[in-house]
Amino acid sequence: MSKSENTLDQLKEGSISPDEAQDAARLSEPADSAAAKDERAGIDWVVTGTAAALVLAVVAWGLVGSESFANFASQALDYVVVDWGWLFVLASTVFVFFVLFVAFSKFGHIKLGKDGEQPEFSTFSWVAMMFAAGMGIGLMFYGTTEPLTFFRDGVPGRPEGNVGEAFASTLFHWGLHPWSLYAIVGLAIAYGTFRLGRKQLLSSAFIPLIGHRLAEGWLGKLIDILAIFATVFGTAASLGIGARQISSGMEIVDWVDNPGNTLIVGIIVVLGIAFLLSAASGVGKGIQWISNTNMVLATIIALFVLVVGPTVVIMNMVPTTLGNYLQDFFAMASRTAQSSEDAGDWLSAWTIFYWAWWVSWSPFVGMFLARISRGRTVREFIMVILLVPTSVTILWFSIFGGTAIHLEETGKSIWGDGDATKMLFNLLHEYPFGAGVSIIAMLLLATFFITSADSASTVMGSMSQRGRLVASPIVTVLWGVLTCAIAVIMLTTGDADSLDNLQNITIIAASPFVLIIIALMFAVVKALGDDPLYLDQKNQRRMVLRVAREYRERENREIVKRALRKKTRHEDVTGSTAAASSHAAVTSDAKAAVEDSAGAQNYASEDLEGLETMSVYDGEKVVEVVDAEDVADYINNRNDEDADGRS
Repeated sequence: MSKSENTLDQLKEGSISPDEAQDAARLSEPADSAAAKDERAGIDWVVTGTAAALVLAVVAWGLVGSESFANFASQALDYVVVDWGWLFVLASTVFVFFVLFVAFSKFGHIKLGKDGEQPEFSTFSWVAMMFAAGMGIGLMFYGTTEPLTFFRDGVPGRPEGNVGEAFASTLFHWGLHPWSLYAIVGLAIAYGTFRLGRKQLLSSAFIPLIGHRLAEGWLGKLIDILAIFATVFGTAASLGIGARQISSGMEIVDWVDNPGNTLIVGIIVVLGIAFLLSAASGVGKGIQWISNTNMVLATIIALFVLVVGPTVVIMNMVPTTLGNYLQDFFAMASRTAQSSEDAGDWLSAWTIFYWAWWVSWSPFVGMFLARISRGRTVREFIMVILLVPTSVTILWFSIFGGTAIHLEETGKSIWGDGDATKMLFNLLHEYPFGAGVSIIAMLLLATFFITSADSASTVMGSMSQRGRLVASPIVTVLWGVLTCAIAVIMLTTGDADSLDNLQNITIIAASPFVLIIIALMFAVVKALGDDPLYLDQKNQRRMVLRVAREYRERENREIVKRALRKKTRHEDVTGSTAAASSHAAVTSDAKAAVEDSAGAQNYASEDLEGLETMSVYDGEKVVEVVDAEDVADYINNRNDEDADGRS
């Protein structure tokens, strides 16, 4: 029976829902057919127009009423981090354990694509793209600053000057927690898009919970509008950070004096043109090539600091960083405003701010991770996303943060006036060839700028075109231009806090996404549990176990019958004494038969793996067994061996 016929029968019997039947049909749909439908997807003017109008309205408010805009942003941010901070703290840790559960569960072998489909990108390019999109500019900005700040000022409940605590808190903000959040969003979208042929939209990931009608109706459009809104401002804020840091680097290498807004605008315009060229070439060319370049440049800078800097100190920092992170993991995860007198303000400024910031990035980074992960398994997707970026982050902070702390301890502080945009370049200038490496660092910031803008505009282009996998270059470019324009406007108008206001608005707008991600956890489990391949394998396993039990029980009945016949013969020949002995034998054989029958399921699941010709999923892996008739023969042979052993 074909899969389509089996699905139709299940639908008629009522064992599956219409949505599940539709997903099963999509699973068997040829890839080229799905691609052809995708290419015909047009612009969703409701989503695109509404999102663009909201973005422009916020920008206009910031321009016309900068003071009221700043007051609103500050008060709203305080409300989010103070009144809802507990939810961010609790949910972020739940996300970590949830993705680990899914990775090591029975769903781990499921492909994010058709059965047998190979990954679209090489592992190196895959890792490079996910890292550049998810953390690039942030690591350049905070890699030196954050560990040094925690070392100088301390963390709640701990004294100043504690190296281990400084690194533990830093890794807590940049390690497993943000990447587990991205993994949930990415997994939900990648599974629905590449496994079931759904649209590449955040709203489509909720189909298992709310059905096709609501996901494609007003509720789904609202989700997609909020996703675009958060992505625009989140990306614009990151571009602003990158442009400011590049301008600081130019000042430190004596290219400019007192850089102002004109230089920042020039940087954004030049890099914007480069990003538009990259976006027009598509993910498979532009982003992939530049992401690979990012990895090479980042490696060069890290090796430079490792070799010419305090090498032994840095190498000692790696186990120190990892050890303190793991040791203090649960203490940091349970840290609240009640933990110490100064914990509330510190959490608002750092931990809760970070959790809200990562949530604001989750629609963009999660969807981009989904876009580049076609052909990977669920387990591979989750474990690589969790472990590889976290490992690189540990090395990065150990090298740059460790060097910054070492310089602080030896009286060569790079703190200066406390300007975070200058600290990386101050560090590089403490060593030979620092000016040349600073130029490489500025180039790396520029390429991170390009990949962030490129990947974000690609995602927004896809959401604007009803989840189209390969968005029209024109739509992608338009979103990119708007994002760069917002960064320019918000950085060059208003007061010195304009970038902070932009970041605050991003976090406020995206905060409801923490509820969306919580709901996505349930959607992911339900979707994977209804996977057509998984259900087929589950049914095959049940069939084999049922046949195994039936033949086992039949053989056990034969054992009892033979024992009874043996008893009768003994009574005829030896009389009552023999009968008593035979009765004991019957009791022993019957007891063995009952025990064998009760253990039939385990017996089958443990002993059928050596056979071939039929795939069965045993709860952890796919094993091969034979058809029902051969299963019976196999069990009969084992029963005979057991009977001989007992006799």
